[in-house]
Amino acid sequence: MSARLDTAQPYALGLFRIVVGLLFACHGAASLFGVLGGAAGTDGGTIDAGTWPGWYAAAIQLVCGTLVLLGLVTRPAALLASGSMAYAYFKVHQPGALWPMENGGEASAMFCWAFLLLVFTGSGALGLDRLINRRTAPASEPVAPRATASV
Repeated sequence: MSARLDTAQPYALGLFRIVVGLLFACHGAASLFGVLGGAAGTDGGTIDAGTWPGWYAAAIQLVCGTLVLLGLVTRPAALLASGSMAYAYFKVHQPGALWPMENGGEASAMFCWAFLLLVFTGSGALGLDRLINRRTAPASEPVAPRATASV
């Protein structure tokens, strides 16, 4: 059974990446545009472009979430997303209380760790990173048969 699960691992990782990226991108779109059931901005209004940290956080969520969803430059996008969620947790949530259950920072903590995992694992299967790497990899040169010396 372990061997069968090992062969499915890249696909499970790819599905994990797709779901996490989609959720993150949806969160950014909801914050920026008030779509998908979200109210734009933290006060129910629109976020003014360039305001710190709200607009930048939402833009990072939308862009990095989309890149991770597609599996395109997954590791750098996941690193930026993880760092932004660490910042959100420690600067916004953690000062309110110690534990994420108390300070409302569960989503920030989970996204931070999920994206950090993707930094180390890569995109898995079903990502554009693999497709691009396959197309740009140089074709391996055929190895000439080794000549043997006759005695």
